[in-house]
Amino acid sequence: MKKIIYLIAAGFIINSCNNLDLVPLDKLPSDAYYKTASDFDGAMFAAYSSIQDFWGTSTETLGEFGEYWKITVAITDDAVASPGSDNESKNADNLNINSSDKPFAAIYTQIYEGIYRCNTVLEHLELENELTAGEKSLFEGEAKFLRAFFHFEALKLFGTPPMMLATPKSLEDLAAPNATKDELFTQILSDFNVAFTNLPAAWDAGNTGRATKWAAKAYIGKVDMWKNDVDGAIAAFEDVIANGPYQLINTGDPAKDLDDLFALDNENNAESIFEIQYGGPNSDDNIWVFDDTHSESFKASQGTGRSWFWAPDNYIANDGAPGGKLGFWVPSQDLVDAFEPGDARFEAFIYSDGDMYYVWNSEVVELPYDPEWSVTGYNVKKYGGKRNSVAGGFSGNNQGDFNNERIYRFAEMKLLYAEALIAKGRAGEATTQVNDIRNRAGLPDLAGTATLADVMQEKRIELCFEEHRWFDITRWGIGAQIFGAQWNDKFNVFPIPQSEIDRTAGLITQNPGY
Repeated sequence: MKKIIYLIAAGFIINSCNNLDLVPLDKLPSDAYYKTASDFDGAMFAAYSSIQDFWGTSTETLGEFGEYWKITVAITDDAVASPGSDNESKNADNLNINSSDKPFAAIYTQIYEGIYRCNTVLEHLELENELTAGEKSLFEGEAKFLRAFFHFEALKLFGTPPMMLATPKSLEDLAAPNATKDELFTQILSDFNVAFTNLPAAWDAGNTGRATKWAAKAYIGKVDMWKNDVDGAIAAFEDVIANGPYQLINTGDPAKDLDDLFALDNENNAESIFEIQYGGPNSDDNIWVFDDTHSESFKASQGTGRSWFWAPDNYIANDGAPGGKLGFWVPSQDLVDAFEPGDARFEAFIYSDGDMYYVWNSEVVELPYDPEWSVTGYNVKKYGGKRNSVAGGFSGNNQGDFNNERIYRFAEMKLLYAEALIAKGRAGEATTQVNDIRNRAGLPDLAGTATLADVMQEKRIELCFEEHRWFDITRWGIGAQIFGAQWNDKFNVFPIPQSEIDRTAGLITQNPGY
């Protein structure tokens, strides 16, 4: 009986295979999709979505668990992995770095997924569609902005990863070898320059958060700093300062200004150059899936697990912290000691003994902060606090957090500009940039002219927990100074995931030492 059923089934399969031009009922093929401006909008949003997944969780891909935080923040001297955190967090905290580690495979996957999506848009712009010349120019600029962003992330993380400028067209074309840093810098800057030319200075209210020409120019300056082209960086930064829309939030009230920076109700503010847009409010997102790669239907409501991962839980005292969070990573004592007395950023960015603690757990929970909730006695308040513990800011199960990730702020650009000015002997001008940041935090001017050490100090404090510290440590070459005997110069770049090297049969080569 079973044999007969198998033969009948095989007959159906053979007959159905004779008709190869059937259109799936639940999908549009690409040659039918990329026609209208709305189609291209959707494709661009998919590329942005790949950045959301840097901080994502998943049960269907690699089992991601907020991987980007582990290799950009938990790994630094600013944070400590809690006793209850996962092994990947503890490995990063101890500089136990291996090519098979999940964080590198996860971020590599999201980066190249994003690049693939950008290249898909660029290639379809050249095919038959209904776009006007102006719309084509705009989408080209936006796709190249994001392609440059992804390649820049790959360069900072992996040093000499592949450069992908086209989608694979055959089985023999699925992989590319390592690119050189010079090749990557040239392409990244070329793409950002096209973005600067093609993108608008601002979008309408319905498109807030999309890349702009001034974000592209700010990134040109940042890339030039990594390239060590100080003159190019200064030119780009001065153009942004003179002609761009950004300004430091500084009303003279440090507590309010610092609260404004990371408030859910003040996303995409005057200081934001580029930030990652999240979903909500009132979403069903549970952060356990990547909305654009999981088998469930796409909801376009993806949130970040920031509150869930960073808000305190308790692995020391008998009574755990409220809110059902994980408390994976906490501020280090070394970072706490780096704050100057009177720096308003300490109270704004870090919970400590004597504070009132707020967390959202289907309703706002308010109670005195207990240092026993953390192995160091501190927890992160940045992106949190009373103002952000509100209805509409979290998913129904309290895990998804819809507060946007501020990935490039004007304050960072000003400090990069100060660093470039110091390198060119213009320390007096750099001092103004540094003092602007200090004054906003309620601190007095520097006692003298700004030095590179002053810039390093301000960057560490101002940008703590914002995924920049590790890249500054490696760019400045201060790993041995920070980590002592734990440091190995091979850490200046991370290992390319071993899975990618194996998959390409060695076409991609590993970074030295891994």
